[in-house]
Amino acid sequence: MNTELVITDLHANVADKEILKGVNLTVKPGTVHAIMGPNGSGKSTLAYTLAGHPGYQVTGGEAWYQGQNILELAPDERAKLGLFLAFQYPVAIPGVTVANFLRAAVNAQRAEEGKDPKQTAMPMAQFRKELREKLTELEVDESFVRRYLNDGFSGGEKKRIEILQMSMLKPSMAILDETDSGLDIDALRIVSQGVNRLAEQNGEMGALVITHYQRLLNYIKPHFVSVMMDGRIVREGGAELALELEEKGYDWIREEVAAR
Repeated sequence: MNTELVITDLHANVADKEILKGVNLTVKPGTVHAIMGPNGSGKSTLAYTLAGHPGYQVTGGEAWYQGQNILELAPDERAKLGLFLAFQYPVAIPGVTVANFLRAAVNAQRAEEGKDPKQTAMPMAQFRKELREKLTELEVDESFVRRYLNDGFSGGEKKRIEILQMSMLKPSMAILDETDSGLDIDALRIVSQGVNRLAEQNGEMGALVITHYQRLLNYIKPHFVSVMMDGRIVREGGAELALELEEKGYDWIREEVAAR
C-alpha cells in the first residue's frame, strides 16, 4: 500500500472563489514536509481541502493516499485511512468532556463495517492507561480531560489537547495547520516535543507542517520545505530554504515567480 500523500494539480474554491490553482505536492512517509508562504497564499485551504471540510469545493485534481483518491471519500473515511488534521483554531464543544471526545474518536477510528461497535471499541482499561501515558508526555494535568473540550482553554491548552488527540489516534499522515499560532515558547516546545515523539514512535508517519515562521521548524525539523503563493507551490528545497525565508522574507520569491 502506497503511504505517500501525492497531490496532483489540485484546484479548490471557497465561496465560489478559486484559492488552490493547481497544487502539486508529495509527502513521503517518515518525513516532515513544511509548507510556508505569506497570508492568503492558500496554505490553510489546502489543509481543509485534504481533510474534507464541506466549505471547500474541489474543482479539479487528485490526492492519493493509501491507494485511494481521498478527495472522493467522506471526512471520516479519510480519518480511518490515517489522515489527521490539527486545526489552526480548535473549536470548543461545551457539554462534551475531553475524555469522552477522545474515546469516541478512538472508537470511531477502530470501527469496522458490518461489526458491532462494541467488538471493535478499545477496552476502557486500555484507553485509560494510554490516556494517562500521553497526558504525562504532553505535561497536561489529568483534570483537563474532565473539562469540556476547549471550553475556556487558552491557546496553548487547545493545542496541547489537539496533539493529545493525535497521539491517541496515531495517524499515519498528520497535517498541522499553523500549530504554532498563539503559542508562547514553553507551549511551543511541549507541543513540538509531542509531535516529534509521535513521529519517533511511528517511523512511517508523514507530517505536513503549515507555518508562517521558522521558529516552529526549530523544534520540528523539516526534511523538505515548499513555498506556496497564489494557490500554487512555487519553490521547493530543504530545511535551509526556511532559514532563507526567515532572513529575506518572500519578496525575492515573488520576483522570481514574476520573472518566469
